[in-house]
Amino acid sequence: MKITYWSDYTCPYCYIGEVRLKKAISEIPEIGDIELEMKAFQLDPSAGEHATSDTQTRFAHKYGLTMELAARSIEHISQMGRDEGINFRYATTLFTNTMDAHRLTKLAQRKSADIADKVIETLFKAYFTDNKELADKELLQQIGEDCGLNAEEVKALLSSGQYKDEVILDQREAARYGIHAVPYFVIGKYGISGALSVEDMKKTLWKVMEEEQVALEGGMSCGPDGCRMR
Repeated sequence: MKITYWSDYTCPYCYIGEVRLKKAISEIPEIGDIELEMKAFQLDPSAGEHATSDTQTRFAHKYGLTMELAARSIEHISQMGRDEGINFRYATTLFTNTMDAHRLTKLAQRKSADIADKVIETLFKAYFTDNKELADKELLQQIGEDCGLNAEEVKALLSSGQYKDEVILDQREAARYGIHAVPYFVIGKYGISGALSVEDMKKTLWKVMEEEQVALEGGMSCGPDGCRMR
């Protein structure tokens, strides 16, 4: 089964949604092989290389909230993350441009699914737990190396525009599909917007598994024991 999803590393629900998806998959032993493909979705392509304001101020301005309500909303989201076992420190995140983080992800995806998974998880942790600036090239270099990427390849990536076009194409593809918010998961024929609960994720996965099984068994066919019509 292939699951494609659009995500950004500065999106709290993307991190929570990814953790919930993996929990749902782990709780279905019958699910078999799963191919996960993350596609890039920059929440703010114009963001700079360094954080210019604190999370609470940025949140209040973006959603038209008082500082008090912004603080409550941030804590509510953080608690959702903690409930999933994440050391979620949303209030002290440092919001920057994520283009290079997505380009690093593209490089990892070209290497192997395991390396890509490590890079994705490490980038989310770097932002929401360690509160690092994801536009920091030294940070990205270290993450790439720690996750098993070749140091020289990562260095060449970060000093060039490699995979920038692919990141932009992901964003354009999302727009063509009418995807304007993330996370957005495509599982079988179903599009899921937002971070569903683990149980709701499991229900969708089971539904897709059952439909795929019907597709495998369906149709008219002939074998040694004769022909079958449906």
